[in-house]
Parts: sequence; structure tokens; C-alpha cells
Amino acid sequence: MLYICFCCYLARRAKTFEALYNTNVAEEIKSRIQSAVSGGKRILLHGHAPAETSPVESSLKVPGASSQRVFLISPANAAGTRAKRLLDGTSPSDLARRLNATGAPLDEVFTYMSSLYFGGKLMYARKFSNPPPGLPGILIITPSRGLLRPEVVVTRAEMAEISYIRALHTNPGFRDPLDRDARLLSEKLEPGAEVVLLGSIATLKYVEPLVAILGVRLVFPRDFVGRGNMSRGGLLLQCCREDRELKYSPVMNAVLHEKRSAKPRTAKLRSSE
Repeated sequence: MLYICFCCYLARRAKTFEALYNTNVAEEIKSRIQSAVSGGKRILLHGHAPAETSPVESSLKVPGASSQRVFLISPANAAGTRAKRLLDGTSPSDLARRLNATGAPLDEVFTYMSSLYFGGKLMYARKFSNPPPGLPGILIITPSRGLLRPEVVVTRAEMAEISYIRALHTNPGFRDPLDRDARLLSEKLEPGAEVVLLGSIATLKYVEPLVAILGVRLVFPRDFVGRGNMSRGGLLLQCCREDRELKYSPVMNAVLHEKRSAKPRTAKLRSSE
């Protein structure tokens, strides 16, 4: 079994974070994952999350501030039937009519495209976000406009433009706006505050840009490990009903494993959301 760990040194100041991660961590993550997938191997994320006593994780804890969290939600997949009909103007829904006229909130549009997964992420983030003063509790990662507030109003033409860009860490159209907004977010975070990524950490498209800027402050739900998108959405909705917040681990401490059993419990890596 092949183990690939995300690791780097902890920096105590924002500028040090940027200098270290941009030159070292992103390349380390990229080279290790690429070496793992060379030869057509299928990499699966599974197993247990890092222990709570991780030195990197515990070193950031600040009394009274550890509960401050901002959520980053990955976008809905625009390749589905509902999304395509919404964007090409053939949908008869009320949302489609509003998109063509005055526009509609971004979170409503993405929830229409992905009611279970995106809707579950949005409901969970609304329930458990606790941002530092002056910051929104939820930001949506978009393929072409960086981080946007859920309530931002978009038209059909704007949604078509947003969905046209491929969300890939090597694509400047996606990467540059995301880097810009992630840096602004990083500068406003208080010590001990966390940024929870509700999205895939199994590919580089979110991991490389966000870890490079946010470092160990970027965390993900441990229970996402080994689940597909629909299972994650159902889990988040269940947590909302039970008033139960999930536990988080730093993304950079996550471990990728090569699964070789005949019937793995985990799903294939998904790159759509």
C-alpha cells in the first residue's frame, strides 16, 4: 500500500506561510500525487483521519478562538441535465425565468443543480459557521470568479460564463481569482480560526491553491473520507437534523492510499465537485 502524506513546516506569520507553501508545499503535493497516479493507477482516499494530537494541528489551537470557522463550499457540477437545461434556457422552472430576467442568488442556482450534495453542504455550513468579525461565514468556490458569497445575484449569462471555465489548479482562469480571494481571506483570519473545505481533497484543484495560502488553517470533515458525493450530502443533512458538528483535520495532514482490495468500501475519486 502506497502512502502519500501532505507535510510542511508551520509558519507563524502570514508572509511566512505564503513564502513557504508557495515554493515547497504545492510542489510537494503535486509531485507526490502525480507519482502515485503514474502508470494509470487509480488512487482512492480511505482509512482513518489523522489523530487529534497531531503536532501541527494542536499547535494552532488558541483558547476561545478555535470555534471560529469559515466554510468554503465547492461548486455544483454544471454537467448534469438540470444544470444544462437551466443554462441553455430550455428549463421551464421559475428559477430559469428569473435567471433570464433579473438574476437569482448563486446558492439557489447551485442548489437547483445539486440539491443533495450542494444543498447539504450549504445547510450544514449555515448551521455551523462561526466566522471572525468582518468575514462571511460561507464562501462558494467558483470556476472563474474566485470566492463569492452565497447571496450574490447572477444572471444566466453570468452563470454560463462561470460554468464555462474548467476548475483546475493549472488553469489561470480558475487559479488566479481563487488565489486572490484566498489571500484576502487569509489576511483577515484571526489566530486560531479555521477554514473548512466542503469539497474534494482527492485532487489538486482545490488542495494546491488553498493549502499554499491557508496552510494548516484549511481543514476538512474527517467523515468525508471514504464517501462519495451523495453519501457526503446525506451525512451533512443528517448532522443538521441531529445538531451534530463533524470533526475536522488539516488538509495538509491527510493521507492518500492506494486501495488494492477486491471490494473497496470507498468510491472512486470524483473531480466534479
